[in-house]
Amino acid sequence: MIDTDEALWDEVMAVNLKGCFLASKYAAPAMIERGGGAIVHVSSVQAMACQTNVAAYATSKGGINALTRSMALDLAPHKIRVNTVCPGSVDTPMLRASADRFKGDKTVEETVLEWGMSHPLGKGLGRVCTVEEVAEVIAFLLSDRASFVTGDEIKVDGALLAGVAVVLPD
Repeated sequence: MIDTDEALWDEVMAVNLKGCFLASKYAAPAMIERGGGAIVHVSSVQAMACQTNVAAYATSKGGINALTRSMALDLAPHKIRVNTVCPGSVDTPMLRASADRFKGDKTVEETVLEWGMSHPLGKGLGRVCTVEEVAEVIAFLLSDRASFVTGDEIKVDGALLAGVAVVLPD
């Protein structure tokens, strides 16, 4: 946090948090006019549990979760549902850039596979989530099948946050 300069902080907040706010703010009136709808924000597991040196990112994602809850209450009378998905590690260019930064003597692919091993669903497979898996959850939340789901934070993290760091011996 100490090494995060103000310009980076402002940029991350503008892209992540303000971006969700503005997109929702300008979409909601049209949704109200047509009688309802659904909004899904993309947050992160970093909103709930953080790594080191990600103060701006984690704060912006936590803000998205709070914005989602607030909007769900404000827009429910208009039949607009608002939810957020909170992915763990997803195979994206951003994840691969991070893997390149922290790979040490390993390759990017080896680093991504290692990170995948930290997700219980990825153990033995060494894989992270795909963008398609996150998109499927978003599509469900936008559909009528999720007609009574609002104000929720849906983790798409392969059980990453289901456990605790201290592992008991077998």
